[in-house]
Amino acid sequence: MNKLGRLTLAILVVCAALWFGTVQLQKSQGYTKNNTLTLYNWGDYIDPSLIKKFEKQTGYHVSVETFDSNEAMYTKIKQGGTAYDLAVPSEYMIEKMRKANLLKPIDHSRLTGFQNIGKPYLNQPFDPGNKYSLPYFWGTLGIIYNDQLVDQPLTHWSDLWQAKYRGKIMVVDSARDMMAVGLIENGQSVNSTNPVALKAAKARLDQMAPNVKAIVADEIKMYMIQNEASVAVTWSGEAAEMLANNKHLHYVIPEEGSNVWFDNLVIPKTAKHTKAAYAFLNFMLEPKNAAQNAEYIGYSTPNMPAKALLPAATRNNPAYYPSQKVLNKLQVYSDLSPEMVGLYNDLFLEFKMQH
Repeated sequence: MNKLGRLTLAILVVCAALWFGTVQLQKSQGYTKNNTLTLYNWGDYIDPSLIKKFEKQTGYHVSVETFDSNEAMYTKIKQGGTAYDLAVPSEYMIEKMRKANLLKPIDHSRLTGFQNIGKPYLNQPFDPGNKYSLPYFWGTLGIIYNDQLVDQPLTHWSDLWQAKYRGKIMVVDSARDMMAVGLIENGQSVNSTNPVALKAAKARLDQMAPNVKAIVADEIKMYMIQNEASVAVTWSGEAAEMLANNKHLHYVIPEEGSNVWFDNLVIPKTAKHTKAAYAFLNFMLEPKNAAQNAEYIGYSTPNMPAKALLPAATRNNPAYYPSQKVLNKLQVYSDLSPEMVGLYNDLFLEFKMQH
């Protein structure tokens, strides 16, 4: 055997030893392919201590992979390269995945604590009868403002168009959400597929353009917390973090209504460890665990006994747990055709190019 051959053999031996050592370590810790749950989730969207608690309580090992958009999650699950046991898509994406036959039906007989989920969060149009998904978190799109930097509370979407807010408003970098603001302002559905209505909504947003300081994502939190912006359009959970760090901030759901979104747990069709998946679903249905998760994340929990365990300042805050009257004015996003998604994105891009 020549020198190169001996070197190659040595490398292979080292690699095999490392692989064997890793496998043995995992086995010694109780981790094998058969008892590993693979969770596909948004980044920082579960309390890490709950993962450890679940592992200790059940003996399952949890492997968490993250995504940054529903579309990225959909593509990876559709490709089927990784067998995820649970995923956390949003409402319109659940509808799309259901239509594409990418989900396993939820066997409700294997759930303990399903009755803890409040009726307003069940049987939504994107998943009738919750045949394919279990509510995880929900929230709204709204307005956050700084009472030291504005002279009166903002209560309507139309307030964003007032000339006194020129160059003072941060808006979220989301085509669907900002087009929704324009559509609601024009009295249209947030799921409109009428090109004329969509162009009119974009034209309405164009009228607000002089008031927009920036179109951003996570940066909104820093700007608002540090008093560097007066007003922003954002999501309720993001607002919760801002409010916790600045007593002068207030979050409101405009009186005309808004979007209410849902992130639900689903079992992808390619899941290999359904027993572990149901163990995790039941673990998260426990009120104590759901409440702990809600406090960590900041979004609203659909678990009613869990809500009762939250601090009074949180559970009684209408910005995060609005009345049924307000809920009735909120609209849920539907799955749109690729052509419609493209039109929404194109119109929003035209709006963004002004900044």
